[in-house]
Amino acid sequence: MEEFIERILITEEDIQKRVRELGSAITRDYQGTELRVVGVLRGAFIFMADLVRNIRVPLSVDFMSISSYGDECETSGIVRILKDLDKPITGRHVLIVEDIVDTGLTLRHLKEVLSTRGPASLRICALLSKPERRVVQDLRIDYLGFEIPNCFVVGYGLDYAERYRNYPFIFVLRPEYYSDAQREGKGQGG
Repeated sequence: MEEFIERILITEEDIQKRVRELGSAITRDYQGTELRVVGVLRGAFIFMADLVRNIRVPLSVDFMSISSYGDECETSGIVRILKDLDKPITGRHVLIVEDIVDTGLTLRHLKEVLSTRGPASLRICALLSKPERRVVQDLRIDYLGFEIPNCFVVGYGLDYAERYRNYPFIFVLRPEYYSDAQREGKGQGG
């Protein structure tokens, strides 16, 4: 095992099994409709690629890039849209795909922004959730991969300072490989 891995939290096999289950649930719920899947870059791109291959309804994809972190571990509280959608979502069934929900502040802001654009429906699919860190209590995650404890995780698209995304499993990063702010117990993700 690599020296920067404290422990593997979710195996590649468990991730792929859960992605198939989520794809089946989404297929069932959107049967007879066309879906627009909106990935939140960059963390969700691997999860989203696997997820859409398991959804069996007509769909199109789009991406947004939002920032409240930069290279930091803790949200700044200010959400900026760095890349907006390429196509309008008015009248479309929209599924936001996010890598991790931490405080919920970033995702709440994104949902509020997209709601003003008149989608037929707007739901959220997240790979991971850290309920211990949630600030926004009324944020509904319609499709959830895994609830995890309050630890700093990377892999399967999740990163620290743009590293570790390429690992096919989710692991806890050893504290000496990330910032002092994170060692003090601060969170990760939106």
